[in-house]
Amino acid sequence: MNRLDSAKRTQVVAALVEGNSIRATVRMTGVAKNTISKLLLELGAACSEYLNKTLVNLPCKPIQCDEIWSFVGAKQKNVTPKMPSTFGDAWTFVAIEAQSKFVITWLVGSRDVGCATEFLQDVAGRLANRVQLTTDGHKMYLTAVPDAFANDIDYSQLVKVYGNDPESQRRYSPPVCIGCDKRTIIGDPDPKHVSTSYVERQNLTMRMQMRRFTRLTNAFSKKIENHIAAISLHYMHYNFCRIHQTLRVTPAMEAGLSSHVWSIEELLGLLAFQ
Repeated sequence: MNRLDSAKRTQVVAALVEGNSIRATVRMTGVAKNTISKLLLELGAACSEYLNKTLVNLPCKPIQCDEIWSFVGAKQKNVTPKMPSTFGDAWTFVAIEAQSKFVITWLVGSRDVGCATEFLQDVAGRLANRVQLTTDGHKMYLTAVPDAFANDIDYSQLVKVYGNDPESQRRYSPPVCIGCDKRTIIGDPDPKHVSTSYVERQNLTMRMQMRRFTRLTNAFSKKIENHIAAISLHYMHYNFCRIHQTLRVTPAMEAGLSSHVWSIEELLGLLAFQ
């Protein structure tokens, strides 16, 4: 089987990380769909392995966590017994450091206590110091955070209060937020850092940079393996290759984990270490 040369692989990955679908990348590069899918799976696995080994003992400051919805194959309400068990809603949990905008870790799973606990245990295992954590008001975090951190954390929830005006509500437009309730759950969190703004903005970045997260299209993931690989590639590129417009450096550089902006070629170099 013919192997893509370095220039063509770089072209393919550059298209994928800029938010193009696999079919659009086929049209832009002339590379076969199956070849692109295979490269995505291999590179996604390499990125995941690198991030897992590198992001440890992190001296983080305030952290924000949230979850973003997507689905594989079909929305949960449309899943039938004949469909694969991997079909349905796929929630991506994300933890970001507020100062450096660095994504510490992520997890794809169900929006429940089990996955939330697994995710936060992973977060706790990567930290070198006590941190302040903010999440939204979902009840699963009330169990998951103590299970992961015990009392060794300053934890608060930011609960948004929405108006109840039926005339202003539409299917894809949430009600107007009329206030926020900051609730201290564990420890002594600083009210100035009780926020989920940065992680919510990261959710927008995900929807803009990964075509499979775009709403109301047929670009959704058809296989959970491809879905996870795309997210892994996205966060590797976001952390190490993409210059943050506010920071003027990459999040990895701001966090002290890299001394330079990674190129796509350098990212592809991770395949050699699998």
